[in-house]
Amino acid sequence: MDKIQLKAYAKINIGLDVIKKLENGYHEVKMIMQTISLHDTLVLERSSTPGIVLETDHETLPADSSNLAYRAAELLFDAYSLNGGVKIYLKKRIPIAAGMAGGSADAAAVLRGMNEMFGLDVPRQELMKLAVKLGADVPYCIVGGTYLAEGIGERLTRTAPMPECFILAAKPAVCVSTKWVYDNLHADSLKEHPDIDRMLREIEAGNLKGLAGCMDNVLQNVTCKKYPVVLEIIKKMEACGAQKAMMSGSGPTVFGLFCSEMQMQEAYEQLRAEAVIQDLFLCRIQHAYFESEE
Repeated sequence: MDKIQLKAYAKINIGLDVIKKLENGYHEVKMIMQTISLHDTLVLERSSTPGIVLETDHETLPADSSNLAYRAAELLFDAYSLNGGVKIYLKKRIPIAAGMAGGSADAAAVLRGMNEMFGLDVPRQELMKLAVKLGADVPYCIVGGTYLAEGIGERLTRTAPMPECFILAAKPAVCVSTKWVYDNLHADSLKEHPDIDRMLREIEAGNLKGLAGCMDNVLQNVTCKKYPVVLEIIKKMEACGAQKAMMSGSGPTVFGLFCSEMQMQEAYEQLRAEAVIQDLFLCRIQHAYFESEE
């Protein structure tokens, strides 16, 4: 195979808790992650010329080793002593620095694509172990779907699938530093934590309204204090009929869960003219890339 095209799906956090700060500077987390239909598109092409060439349609996105997609290709070339090179064409649609794991999704797509294109046949679990070197979200982005993530985010347990629903995702015109959010969380002094176990039970029961009633993100208050526009969008989205609106990851993207496509579409029409919203996306739940576990 000399050429392959892949979709790299964005993720949202259905629930996000931070247990404590670890001695190595990372944080122990417990969160539920879900892929959604919003995606970047990558085309990978083998080349007889050694090296990696990355091209993107986004003018501010780096096309060198500071880009996770480039580093993913570099990782496989080094790990398996591959011959030749690869050209990567990245069509960007997931907002940058938005709390939706866009960079991690791109890296995971490169790992999956090169594994197939170069005939490496690396088992999925081994590919996920390798992916940790690129970032804690990348192993999850290899598989997608509904997962409980623990540790620093790399310890994954597949859960029941998310109840079917419609998702409206809105990003304000701000970018949030994940490091700043975690530094200002003061995890060891938190008195209240999201009930992730209850969320898992509601997912298992297929109860969307029950899930919406207990969803929470411990990072949300931190981000909202510095960027009140995030809370403003949450309130606007819930006023438009969302069962629940919440920030994803460290933000600033806000997503709302809707019971029907019509409700989501009506909310989209009401919100798309809001000056505080830079990007607005109509989405659905995206299930796992793979039908079954290996």
